[in-house]
Amino acid sequence: MLELAILGLLQETPMHGYELRKELATKLGMLRAAISYGTLYPTLKRLKLAGWISEAETNSDIIPPMTSKRGRVVYKITAEGKERFADLLTQTGPETYDDTGFGVHFTFFSRTDQATRLRILEGRRRRVEERREGLREVLARAADRLDAYTLELQRHGLDACEREVRWLEELITNERSGRAPSRGRTLSSEAPAVTASGPETATPPELPRPHPDRP
Repeated sequence: MLELAILGLLQETPMHGYELRKELATKLGMLRAAISYGTLYPTLKRLKLAGWISEAETNSDIIPPMTSKRGRVVYKITAEGKERFADLLTQTGPETYDDTGFGVHFTFFSRTDQATRLRILEGRRRRVEERREGLREVLARAADRLDAYTLELQRHGLDACEREVRWLEELITNERSGRAPSRGRTLSSEAPAVTASGPETATPPELPRPHPDRP
């Protein structure tokens, strides 16, 4: 997924390593904790060896003070890298339905064809529905044995799954009718905020409601 994200960003514009990490952190949300320089630069090296990106020295006058040698290198996507990015966009395996995979692919949906978008959305919906049914089963089977806070956490997870399923169904309906998501949607609406770790609920969980059988 990091490979897809890097190639996608470099297709927009060449970047220095520090710029690339900043953009990755902005676009990939919760995944930013995993994007250290120790993760980024080995990936860049691998992409360069594969011929998907190239690097060149840049004018030192535009580099911020105290920037390392790595910061003086600008990375560019190659023609082969653009082909690789296009190929990655068409992949719709199980990894594209998981939280991280879905979040990264969703970030580049505007450059993904409609059929692929639909397959990923439908696969993600199935994945979340399975998670929702698992939570429902836990609540139905073990609610009496859970303390108030654990029970509230399970309820919150179930609520988040139900909201995401409704959001995905709306997106799928729009895709099938050829409509893009509304740009007028507000953060307070029902749609979860999508990051590379998956859609998140737009509102924080409610305060715990004590279970009637628990103090």
